[in-house]
Amino acid sequence: MASAQPIQRPIQKILDPTKIGTWNIVRRPPIENGSIIQGKPREQSSNAFKTFQWQEGARLRKALNALTHGKNIFVYNNIRTNQVVYSLTRYLEKNSVLSQLVYHGKKTVPATLRKDMWVPYFSAHFNEKKVGLRAYHLLREFSMQRQLAPPREMITITEEFLQQKRPRDPNEAKKFDEEYQGKLGWLMDKKQRARVLMDQKATSVADLAAVLAIQEEELKNGFADGKRGYLTRTARQRRRAAREQENELAEKHAQLIANFEKAISTPEVEYKIQEPHGNTEYDVQNDEVKVLWYDLQDARYAESWPERVRHGELELTRQHVIPGQKLFDLDVLADHAFEEKKQA
Repeated sequence: MASAQPIQRPIQKILDPTKIGTWNIVRRPPIENGSIIQGKPREQSSNAFKTFQWQEGARLRKALNALTHGKNIFVYNNIRTNQVVYSLTRYLEKNSVLSQLVYHGKKTVPATLRKDMWVPYFSAHFNEKKVGLRAYHLLREFSMQRQLAPPREMITITEEFLQQKRPRDPNEAKKFDEEYQGKLGWLMDKKQRARVLMDQKATSVADLAAVLAIQEEELKNGFADGKRGYLTRTARQRRRAAREQENELAEKHAQLIANFEKAISTPEVEYKIQEPHGNTEYDVQNDEVKVLWYDLQDARYAESWPERVRHGELELTRQHVIPGQKLFDLDVLADHAFEEKKQA
């Protein structure tokens, strides 16, 4: 009698929900040809089918983002103007980017998002969604406030400013000195102010260090611990209704992700979409914050860092999407007051 063949179980692979949002298969999820759309079967070549597929991709990306919403902040800077934008997703979204850019004059806000002009800068990773969202809101507020109501010393003509702007050509330098003679302490002209205010590369790092220091005090006072003060009956009803709505939305997102997992899985490989754990950028303990840098030296723009901050590096990439953490034998390269760890 022949022995029974052992059942071969499919290999299970984990997909990072933050890194697959730019995949074509996510933006255009697989849909069977001839599916009922708008009351009748549609072919893949029809406009109705393509529109429905694009809409399903948008819903799927929203469901994927909800899994880690608020835990990660991804930061990009413009290679020409040094403008900085913050994102809750690894990829940049047009509406989110343009809404963060302040109008400082002609050609200071682009008409559309050019992904070749924005490069990864750094990313910050938190253990609690509430803490990450709070940091995200503060970073955007600080950036907006500095650009709309800048300190006077930031837009004042100084000797250092003149040294940087003085041309190397002797004749041009002479004309430059004559133009700015006696103007020390004056306000910069409109174009100069725009260039200075758009350059947020250094100040965004200082903002992050300041925000994390502010949050240290908030955490000591019980922020994000789930405890609330006295709530009125109406407030409790609103909170209950909001939680029910969140649960319904979470069920819809879970169903979308489950259908997508089933569609891309094969008899040999079973794909699961969930937040990875272990030796990754998501390995954040308790109230710690991990900041990953494309260039580790940029962390020195801040005068000091809180004790709970750990620093690491991002992988090198030629794409416009922020990559994952570069893994070493040591988990992080520096922590606390940015004291570099020595390799063994």
